[in-house]
Amino acid sequence: MAVSALTGASLLSLLSLGYLSWDWVKPGGASLEAGGEKALPPRSASSWPWAPPRPPPPARPSRPPHLVFILTDDQGFHDVGYHGSDIQTPTLDRLAGEGVKLENYYIQPICTPSRSQLITGRYQIHTGLQHSIIRPQQPNCLPLNQVTLPQKLQEAGYSTHMVGKWHLGFYRKECLPTRRGFDTFLGSLTGNVDYYTYDNCDGPGVCGYDLHDGENVAWEQSGKYSTFLYAQRVNKILATHNPKEPIFIYIAFQAVHTPLQSPKEYIYRYRSMGNVARRKYAAMVTCMDEAVKNITWALKKYGYYDNSVIVFSTDNGGQTFSGGSNWPLRGRKGTYWEGGVRGIGFVHSPLIKHKRRISRALIHITDWYPTLVTLARGNVSEADNLDGYNVWPAISEGKESPRTEILHNIDPLYNHAKYGSLESGFGIWNTAVQASVRVGDWKLLTGDPGYSDWIPPQTLATFPGSWWNLERMTGGIRKSVWLFNITADPYERYDLSEQRPDVVRALLLRLVHYNQTAIPVRYPAENPRAHPDFNGGAWGPWATGEEDVWEPGHGKVKNKKRKKKCKICKLRSFFRKLNTRMMSNRI
Repeated sequence: MAVSALTGASLLSLLSLGYLSWDWVKPGGASLEAGGEKALPPRSASSWPWAPPRPPPPARPSRPPHLVFILTDDQGFHDVGYHGSDIQTPTLDRLAGEGVKLENYYIQPICTPSRSQLITGRYQIHTGLQHSIIRPQQPNCLPLNQVTLPQKLQEAGYSTHMVGKWHLGFYRKECLPTRRGFDTFLGSLTGNVDYYTYDNCDGPGVCGYDLHDGENVAWEQSGKYSTFLYAQRVNKILATHNPKEPIFIYIAFQAVHTPLQSPKEYIYRYRSMGNVARRKYAAMVTCMDEAVKNITWALKKYGYYDNSVIVFSTDNGGQTFSGGSNWPLRGRKGTYWEGGVRGIGFVHSPLIKHKRRISRALIHITDWYPTLVTLARGNVSEADNLDGYNVWPAISEGKESPRTEILHNIDPLYNHAKYGSLESGFGIWNTAVQASVRVGDWKLLTGDPGYSDWIPPQTLATFPGSWWNLERMTGGIRKSVWLFNITADPYERYDLSEQRPDVVRALLLRLVHYNQTAIPVRYPAENPRAHPDFNGGAWGPWATGEEDVWEPGHGKVKNKKRKKKCKICKLRSFFRKLNTRMMSNRI
């Protein structure tokens, strides 16, 4: 069943959008002529008085829009002001309120899968990245045969820039952002770095520096808080680019992923919060919100805004043990419950026809690829084998979404559920396999969907008392199949798998269909050649050829500039052990 978008009243025509003013953004720069319309010339004196008014000339084609995609890391569904959060996000609230809020929007439960689907417009099962994330020491990256979103936009004449977290592999130079369609890149290649020192440890003693400018290690930027650094780079790009030429900027903030670090002045705002982790997390969200404000101001100042489309998205659900909140949704980051896969999303643009509304159109992160390429007047065809749809008419005009279903994932390598079987899957699907699909109003989960509790915000990351205050789901421990009417029951409280076996069977058949199109999982063993000590103390490409096998005899390469030590590895190891101990003692 297709999910329809809510329609709203149109506020302004495109002719007036260029003059929309904000009290929180200082206007600056030359404004583009909104809509590209010309005033009709006056009728000549010789015109017959009974002649009908001359029809307006066809609108001359305007320039392709500037595209700005903002992706935040681990921001929970509840962690934005307009979702009733205790965290201050005035910029996001204003942008979403004046644009279109996407309240039926889905992402993936962890980092690499969401980023890969954004960049390729294809499900994980079609890129081989259906299991876990790409780890720093794995000889793995986004498949090189995939045509990426920035490559498509380059073909359409766009200048393309990336700022922030890549996390799509880097073991070969061909895997780097600058080789996958981006003209420039400033950011980290791995998934979890210090916000100031840019150290990242992938296990005890396996630590290295991870901040790159282009294909070079940016040692000189150490000490600058990443959220500020990335916003400053975007401002510089906009200041030096010609606004008459189309530009695509992908801003993948490290915020608000762990480690929980923020400038003190932002933490001070939340000093009344008793939960320390939540306090630090809230400070990081508000700091990121101000960075978005500065980026939006730069779009106005340098003359981009009137012909721009700003997309905001989270990459997965919030990590509840690190200050995030997905309340009232079930589950957390890393799970296939709504708390892991339902994201914050909105679109803000003067080019939207029907603004200031909430859209219930079913939209998935794979849809941005064809949507943005179409807006850029690029070429998208069936030959691209995309899993995404062009959802701009649903966003801009309130039309029905072309999407009617979502494959959340099929992961054959994840731990098989103890009580799953082919028999419980009507002989057509092994329900021990972790998988989830949504078709119309119905959502099916099989295998082990992940941590399944509802976690109220006030209990987050309080050690150890938070364990006792969780809203528990004690039933279903021996289950391997769940079915929900997600439209009527968005909080996944009422499992209907036993009442509606017909729907279960129909959705299992959809999983069978998708699985027949899947390619083998790409999840290679880690290679010790990736150790930063062999790369001057920094994470970076290490494979010199097609081979991915460790060759003995390579000595350590000393860093002539700087010997990096990871000061946080021991601390992370301590907290990892503490968390394991708490899990074992949990009631």
